[in-house]
Amino acid sequence: MARKTPEINSSSMADIAFLLLIFFLVSTTMDIDTGIYKKLPPIPEELPDEAPKVKQRNVLAILVNRNDDLLVNGEVLSVSQLREKTKEFILNPLNSADLPEKKLTTIPFFGDVMVSKGLVSLQNDRGTSYEMYIKVQDELAAASRELKDEKAMQKWNKKYADLNEEQQDAVRDYVPMQISEAEPKNVGGKK
Repeated sequence: MARKTPEINSSSMADIAFLLLIFFLVSTTMDIDTGIYKKLPPIPEELPDEAPKVKQRNVLAILVNRNDDLLVNGEVLSVSQLREKTKEFILNPLNSADLPEKKLTTIPFFGDVMVSKGLVSLQNDRGTSYEMYIKVQDELAAASRELKDEKAMQKWNKKYADLNEEQQDAVRDYVPMQISEAEPKNVGGKK
């Protein structure tokens, strides 16, 4: 007489697999990628036929190549020098002819003041490292933050973040930080 092999009862296998799946989903942490906080300008209702003309002296051209070299208005700089260079460019304290023009503007709380027409133009190479890209962005953000803090301290003896909304708007108008970021190019060839 042939003996039958006993079968394994697999009716509860689906339940066990489901419980294991739930256990691993609950016990595993999910990393959330963070990025750079940027407030984009609103979409214009009408697109202009051509780009607005900007004088060369009003543009701080920042180029980062695939070797992570930084070129600012034709001058090779280190990332640590970028913040001061940007602040000097935006403020133009000595009204230098090679730095941005200023226009007389009436700003609440400040009255009639000279405001910079400066624009920061950032261009990266496709081979630029992410670390270098973030360092440049951090330095530009720090320059903007320091300029706003300086104006807020001069007027109210408070940091920019401690001001109310109307005061912050006035400081932003007084120290405009316009950054134009162009699409990356393959300037330096392939990496």
